[in-house]
Amino acid sequence: MIEFFTTQSIASTMLYLCVTAFAGVMAGKIEIKGVGIGVAGVLFCGIFITHSGAPVDVHVLHFVRDLGLILFVYSIGLNMGPRFFSSFKKDGLRLNLLSIGVVLGGFGVACLIYKIAELPPTVIVGVMCGAVTNTPSLGAAQQILAEQGAGALASETGMAYAVAYPFGIMGVIIAMILIRRIYQIDAGAEARNYTEALGNSEAKLYSVEITVVNPVLYGKSIKYVKHVMDGELAVSRIIRNGEVMVATDSETVCEGDVICGVSAQNRIDSLELKIGKVAIAGNREISGLLGMVNVLMTNKKIAGKTIEQIGIYRRYPANVTRIFRNGIKILPTMETTLELGDTIRVVGKKEILNEVKKELGDSINELAKPNIVSIFLGIFVGIVVGSVPIFIPGVPVPAKLGLAGGPLLIAILLGFKGRIAKLSFYMTPGANMFMREFGIILFLSSVGLLSGDKFVDTIVHGGWQWIIYGAAITFIPVAAAGVLARTMKINYLTICGFLSGSMTDPPALEFANNMAPVQAQATAYAAVYPLTMFLRVLIAQIFMLMTI
Repeated sequence: MIEFFTTQSIASTMLYLCVTAFAGVMAGKIEIKGVGIGVAGVLFCGIFITHSGAPVDVHVLHFVRDLGLILFVYSIGLNMGPRFFSSFKKDGLRLNLLSIGVVLGGFGVACLIYKIAELPPTVIVGVMCGAVTNTPSLGAAQQILAEQGAGALASETGMAYAVAYPFGIMGVIIAMILIRRIYQIDAGAEARNYTEALGNSEAKLYSVEITVVNPVLYGKSIKYVKHVMDGELAVSRIIRNGEVMVATDSETVCEGDVICGVSAQNRIDSLELKIGKVAIAGNREISGLLGMVNVLMTNKKIAGKTIEQIGIYRRYPANVTRIFRNGIKILPTMETTLELGDTIRVVGKKEILNEVKKELGDSINELAKPNIVSIFLGIFVGIVVGSVPIFIPGVPVPAKLGLAGGPLLIAILLGFKGRIAKLSFYMTPGANMFMREFGIILFLSSVGLLSGDKFVDTIVHGGWQWIIYGAAITFIPVAAAGVLARTMKINYLTICGFLSGSMTDPPALEFANNMAPVQAQATAYAAVYPLTMFLRVLIAQIFMLMTI
């Protein structure tokens, strides 16, 4: 039995992976004065285990490391896809410019260290890649070495990467903490400000009651009103002489009728011009023969079809008034598609609401089933895209997005699109969170186990200086960008997200995510990650070509 723990094998490697993950997660829960290392504890436990002599199969660990990274970035991309492009229009350009500054700043510090310290370029590039926690850039640098006939030096680059990597993670987290302390930032208040700003940037939806005073509408059908006001008003019911009735297509509009429905804040003026006086109804309860119900969309047969194609309003005395999707409130139009996981608000006669619920599905068990086909298809396409060479003028070796950038980019696009033909890419929040946590733990466990064998020996024999150099490459540009961003009045949680993304640092993002339960961190991370990943890989290649 002892031989099992002392002999290198696939089984023993998997065992040490599990031990690393378990011990690292538990260590990450320990906090001192409210500060803990979080998921980064997995990395340090892995280093300790292999430093203690645990035999591991490096080929297995390389596979598990890359698989974990793919799962992590793919789950982030799917989660952020629906809001990614709108976020980029709003402040993504500014965040990307700041991230470019972080990338170029780190590259400048590395070049300065190379000139002053007179270290081999293979060591400097490894330190630089580790300091920014970017594995694809390390692979790109090692590929340059192999193509230039210096493949034997690749192990030196890998060791420098391993030595600098721990502070590459902690340096970003330390910068976040210092910025928070310097500016005395309340993370809870920042979360509330972000949520409020997000609501202001999106069109707020209101329940409205509109008194008809426009003679053009007298005698016209509700169907006509829905057509004319499509995109501005989702009609739910009519109040006539104190009597409340469902706004069916065949019902005609009379002078003094009150049309009730849902509209966006920026459409109020248009409603008053086209229909009449608008009053915000607030949270008035629907009583009498009418009722309101929120239905979970789980019917795969009608998923992806528009409200007009499904035709609930034609077959039932009921109307769809709101759609909730991935935390976003949508004003429904005839061309709005219903997707799996949507929560649909329906107003209609009480007696038929159960039939509507059955037609739309409303079964949480249906969503609990993982959509395995779409996950593997998305990852497959992401890997292919990440492998496509990108030729840069003047650079002899093409750059690539790699196993991280490719799946992330595809996941963002699929998350934004939602479906392709009949194939839905919806993933439940619970499944997404599991995939994200599982991926990052696999990744860090593997990196730690791969780095621990010669870690201490390298540090003792001069490698401790590499830690200092790596810390400079990590901390100086990150701290400067963070202070500049806060001076520009950027939300602190957004700052944490873009700093993590500019350093391609998943553990730092996980640390930032634990500060507040909002999407600010992950949104900023996803906004800057693709460009940052490309630049990191490109700069590592350029550095090697300039110095060897």
